[in-house]
Amino acid sequence: MAKKKIQKTNAIRLVEQQKISYTEHEYAWSESDLSAVEVVDQVKAPPEQIFKTLVAVGNKTGPIVAVIPSNQELDLKKIAKASGNKKVEMLHLRDLEATTGYIRGGCSPVGMKKLLPTYFDASAENFGTIIVSAGRRGLQMEVAPKELKNLVRGFFVDLISEA
Repeated sequence: MAKKKIQKTNAIRLVEQQKISYTEHEYAWSESDLSAVEVVDQVKAPPEQIFKTLVAVGNKTGPIVAVIPSNQELDLKKIAKASGNKKVEMLHLRDLEATTGYIRGGCSPVGMKKLLPTYFDASAENFGTIIVSAGRRGLQMEVAPKELKNLVRGFFVDLISEA
C-alpha cells in the first residue's frame, strides 16, 4: 500500500531548501484541544523535547517569537530582557495569522511571513533533536536545534518561568 503523501508546508520547504535533515511526525488533533498533550501522547517523545512556538510583541521590537518546551510557561520578563524590550505581551490570537501566516496549533518558527526575532529556550541545546510544528495542525518536524536556530537566525536564551 502506498504511503499517503504529506502536503509540504512553507516550514518543510525551507528546511529542505537548506538541506537540513528532519523527520515528520503526523498526529490526530482536535479543535477542542490544541494543547501539546496530544502531540506528546502521539509522537511518543518527552514533553521537554517537544517545543511550542509562541508569538509575543515587544514595545520596541514589535513581534518576536519564543520557542519553549511544551510543558513550560514563557517568562515575559526574560524574553523582554533577551530581546531588548522593556515590556512584552503575548500577541492577540486574532492577529496571529496576519502576523505569521500560521494559525493557532500550527505555528512554526520556520517559514513565517517574514523573519521575526526568534528566541529558543536554552534547554533545546540539551537535545540532539527537538520537535516543533511543521506549519500546520497535525504535523510536527524533528530537527537539530542548532540547525533550526541558524535557519531562523535565532538565539538560545533562558525563557521559561521558574514555577
